[in-house]
Amino acid sequence: MISLNYGSKLYRGWHETRLLHGAAAMLQEEKFTQATQNAREVLQLHPDSLPAFQILAEAAEKQNLEETVSWRAQIARLLPNDPASQLNLASGALRFGQLDVARKALDHVSPADRDTAAFHVVAGWLARAEGNFAEQEEQFAAAVKKEPSNDLYQFNLAALQIHSAEPKKSANARAALDRLSKLAPFRTGALRALLNDAVEGNDLAAADNFAQQLQMSQQVTFGDYLLCLNFYRKLDEKRFHVLLEKVKPFAVRNPSDLASLMDWMNNNGLAGEVVKWTEKLPADKTASPPVSIAIAEAYTNVKNWSRLKRWTGRGFWGEAEYLRLAYHAIAMRQSRQTAAETEALWRSAEQAADEQPERELDLARLASKWNLQKESEQLWLQVAKNPPMRRQALDALARLYRANNETGKLYDILQRLHESSPNEPPITADLARLGLNIDQNTKQSQELAKEAYDRAPNDVNCAVTYAFSLYRLGRAAEALEIIRKLPADQLHDPHAAVYVAVLLLDSNQAETAKEYIDAAEDGEIYIEERKLLEDARNKLTAATPSPSASASPAPPAFSPTPASTSTP
Repeated sequence: MISLNYGSKLYRGWHETRLLHGAAAMLQEEKFTQATQNAREVLQLHPDSLPAFQILAEAAEKQNLEETVSWRAQIARLLPNDPASQLNLASGALRFGQLDVARKALDHVSPADRDTAAFHVVAGWLARAEGNFAEQEEQFAAAVKKEPSNDLYQFNLAALQIHSAEPKKSANARAALDRLSKLAPFRTGALRALLNDAVEGNDLAAADNFAQQLQMSQQVTFGDYLLCLNFYRKLDEKRFHVLLEKVKPFAVRNPSDLASLMDWMNNNGLAGEVVKWTEKLPADKTASPPVSIAIAEAYTNVKNWSRLKRWTGRGFWGEAEYLRLAYHAIAMRQSRQTAAETEALWRSAEQAADEQPERELDLARLASKWNLQKESEQLWLQVAKNPPMRRQALDALARLYRANNETGKLYDILQRLHESSPNEPPITADLARLGLNIDQNTKQSQELAKEAYDRAPNDVNCAVTYAFSLYRLGRAAEALEIIRKLPADQLHDPHAAVYVAVLLLDSNQAETAKEYIDAAEDGEIYIEERKLLEDARNKLTAATPSPSASASPAPPAFSPTPASTSTP
């Protein structure tokens, strides 16, 4: 009996080893189905086989399958104290939008193992997925600090910081990307970032150079040609149209490229040309998504509702059927059809979206664009439940509530934005200032105002918010000192001017305050700021000159930092 048991164990061990070797060899040859089958057979013999889980995870990862996450979770379960296993789980979860899983995996990495470049990189990508861009930058910078010679980490940070408002950061990023553009693995990505930056900065000579280099790159994509179109349109309208006509025949060969070019044209004021081009294309090139969607968008942009109604009133768009119904609902609404008809069509579009986040996101964008306020609000609230899309949804809701002067709802959304991105000073300042204005969580608002200012003392939004908080605490003199440090031109921004006027009136500088009241009245300000401005205007009207020289000495005249701080 003992001999039989021993022999059985030997056979199982031999069989397991044979299966694992076979699975590993098949994985090497990219025969993923056979490798997966062998590894699953191993799990039947040994349910906690670490090598089997590793093969399954790698095979799923190479095929971009979501089950990567479940296999990585099994490895992390078997190796709970191994930081690499937790980071692999977090990375896999991020790839498939499972942010809660990624967050928990990073939480399982011990504090002693967190100060590594690999941890900082994964934490940075999680921060980006959560919409916490300040945290993303901090984590990427920490990764570079740990491994300054790692070009991938340098690229990640530079591609982010080239958009920085801080001149030193953006200049360093340009230098890093220029160096990386000469290295094959980073050439195309670096050139894209540099070209975008040059176009945004109106540096046409540099943009021309980057555009030519990008077009000669072996990794150039159709999307890169669209990026070059952005530049050439800014440089030379005639040259741009010549290039556009050259690109069109290439685009027609591939439905994805054709839709991409039409989308680009729609987004760049050329929807009318899309409509004309559509009439010359064969029906088999335009009748199905994604091209049919781009054409529907062109009709909406030129507001040709009758053509849109005909275009979307027939056919079947497969997985994009929800968009056909949505565009048809918009056409019906704009054609003054009954509300009941359009609402029924829109409900059909929502039902066809089948609660899939990507589809709901498409519908939310459409509803926002065409001012379907009730529908857009409900859709954005639904989209906000999906972690990878939460930031975009919350930003959209903030814009909606701000436009509708719904300050209570806006405060709740700003609170959620701050919770998801606590290290982002502009969001912190917006939340603090609104809280102070509507008397919501006053103590927390004061703390947040200081926190935002400590992080970004040169940001006018953060500085003005903290000054307003100090004023509310009865520390007006300190508040004025903060305002004095800011450049004068920034203080004439209508929003900032409201608070500057309030502070100046409080310190009996009525004549100077009038200048800022006028600046605020000349611009668009928020409803809560409008109330402050009205109070300031009433106070200015009631103000009287100092009666005599025996009165208390007036405070020093307000003198903010000049717009130019250069020294002779």
